Amino acid sequence: MSKILKLRLAILLLDIFDLIAFLFFVIGIVLTVRFFIFNPFTVVGKSMESTFSQWDFIIVDKVTPKYWDLERGDILVFVPEWKDVPFIKRVVWVEGETIVVKDGDIYVCEDDVDVIDNDVPDISSCDKLDEPYLDANTNTLANCNKKVFPIKDEGLFMVWDNRSHSTDSRCCFGSSCYDWANYVVYPKDIIGKVAIRLYPSFDKF
Repeated sequence: MSKILKLRLAILLLDIFDLIAFLFFVIGIVLTVRFFIFNPFTVVGKSMESTFSQWDFIIVDKVTPKYWDLERGDILVFVPEWKDVPFIKRVVWVEGETIVVKDGDIYVCEDDVDVIDNDVPDISSCDKLDEPYLDANTNTLANCNKKVFPIKDEGLFMVWDNRSHSTDSRCCFGSSCYDWANYVVYPKDIIGKVAIRLYPSFDKF
C-alpha cells in the first residue's frame, strides 16, 4: 500500500473516530437533559380542561421542584405513592394551611381553624381561593363527602381544573381516604413542574 493510501486511510479513520465521539457527546447531552432536567409528556384525558386538552404535548421541568419552593397555582406531573401512572394537577395548598371545600369553592384557612365533624361552621376567617384559570361557573364539590383537609406536613393538595370531571386530592385520587390512601402528594412523588406547552400552541406556565 502506497504512502498516499495509508495517509488517506488514517485521515478516514480519524474522521470516523471524531464522528463517533461527537455522536456519543450529543447522546450524552440528550440523555442528561431527558432524565435529569426536562421530560416530555402528552396530556391524556380532559381533567385539566380548559388549561390543557387531550393530546397536548408539554415539557416538564424536573429541576425546580427539587431546589426551589413550589407555589400555589403551579401545575405538576407526579405519581401518587399508591398509583402507577402519572397525574397532572394544580397546587392549591402551601405549607401552614388547611383546605376547606365549601359552597362550590375552595377556602384557605389557618391550621387552627375550628373543625367540627368534618365541617367548618364559620369560614369568615378563611380566604376564598382566587382561581382565574378556571372556566366561569366552575363548582368545586366535596368529593367522597370530605370537606376539610388539614395538612400538617410537606405534602401538597392537588386539584384538576376540570373540577366536575376529575379525581384529585378531594377523593384521594380515586381511592377512599383511608390511612393508606392519603390526599396529599409528597415531594418524592413529583416528576416535575409543567414549564411549556409545545403543541398545539406554544405557551409558558
